[in-house]
Amino acid sequence: MTPDVTTTPAADRRSLRRAFAASLSGTALEWYDFAAYSVASATIFGHLFFPSGDPLAGTMAAFSTYAVGYLARPLGGFVFGRLGDRLGRKRVLVVTLVLTGVSTFLIGLLPTYAAVGGFAAILLVALRFAQGVGIGGEWGGAVLLSSEFGDPAKRGFWASAAQIGPPAGNLLANGVLALLAALLTDAQFTSWGWRVAFLLSGALVGFGLWIRLKLEETPVFRRLAELGERPSAPISEVFRDERRALAAAVLVRVCPDVLYALFTVFVLTYITSHTTLSRGQGLAAVMIGSALQLVLIPAFGALSDRVSRRGLTLVAVIAAGIWPFVFFPMVGDGSFAALIIGVLLALVIHSALYGPQAALVTEQFSERLRYTGSSLAYTLAGVIGGAPAPLLFTALLAGYDTWVAVAGYLAVTAVVSLVGVLMARDAK
Repeated sequence: MTPDVTTTPAADRRSLRRAFAASLSGTALEWYDFAAYSVASATIFGHLFFPSGDPLAGTMAAFSTYAVGYLARPLGGFVFGRLGDRLGRKRVLVVTLVLTGVSTFLIGLLPTYAAVGGFAAILLVALRFAQGVGIGGEWGGAVLLSSEFGDPAKRGFWASAAQIGPPAGNLLANGVLALLAALLTDAQFTSWGWRVAFLLSGALVGFGLWIRLKLEETPVFRRLAELGERPSAPISEVFRDERRALAAAVLVRVCPDVLYALFTVFVLTYITSHTTLSRGQGLAAVMIGSALQLVLIPAFGALSDRVSRRGLTLVAVIAAGIWPFVFFPMVGDGSFAALIIGVLLALVIHSALYGPQAALVTEQFSERLRYTGSSLAYTLAGVIGGAPAPLLFTALLAGYDTWVAVAGYLAVTAVVSLVGVLMARDAK
């Protein structure tokens, strides 16, 4: 891999703060969209769009549309990653924000199975696909947007702006849905209340666009353009010249995706079907953990600037593989306090993985191929890790009737990411 041959020029503080806010707000808004769908798929979409006499079948069908969002990401990574290295970070990030936001808004207007039959499911899957395409092109650019305005010596902290987006969006989505569920009866929430959370994305995307349109292009991309070093075929170059970097970056990302899916999505299904805990209690635990992540993710990103990013990730991967074997026995007796502690510590581990991850992934690639390489790594890892995770968790639990199978699956993904960490280079 060709190492960086230039350093990022010092940006004025105003531009740096604006870039950080644009990266954070954009990814938070898009992950609000994604998280709202994730929670809905785990709770009510099976009934509304995939009715069946078998509750498991309905849940599996709803989770399958959750997977579509991940399977669509590589297309977004290929298309927008290439454009990001060719045309610039800012313009591409405006398009990805609009695509995801409009798709989510339209989900809030969809007719259900009771109104139009199977066509409702087709529309839902199509919009979910569009969501995934938008997010597939978002992450790589959002990471570069903040990190390329900042000091390379503090890349772990500045790049973590995009990483704060998922817990911020998850917190906001869960908060809105929990508030609606508290204010409305079950019948009202199932009938129309859930739509409010999706329709709110229209206002949120407008706010994100206002921030991003005011931002300048990053100093790194401007310099590459001035020097005529923009790649003509970035996808081909990544697969030809930076295969090891791509493989390492993909594998490093697998376990964090699966860990996050387990403790923010599947945990809601598990506690309502195998413990006496309620959906509301599960949402509360996820919200508390997500709130803590708003602080922990940038903190671990900053820590990775002082210690080895690979070393920090290595420790966190091992902890991720072990924790489910502690968590499930903790919540077996239906203790709400145990649930909060268990989810909280799981998301602490996730923060230790996720905070340094943006910098670790982007540092595997040369500057001129960073948008493409990072986007491909992010989206391909999602297909391997995040996309099938809720489906596999549900199938394993149903097939073996024990949490051990679920915990074992996460342990396997921890080994996969461990291999990626050993393959990765440390920029220091």
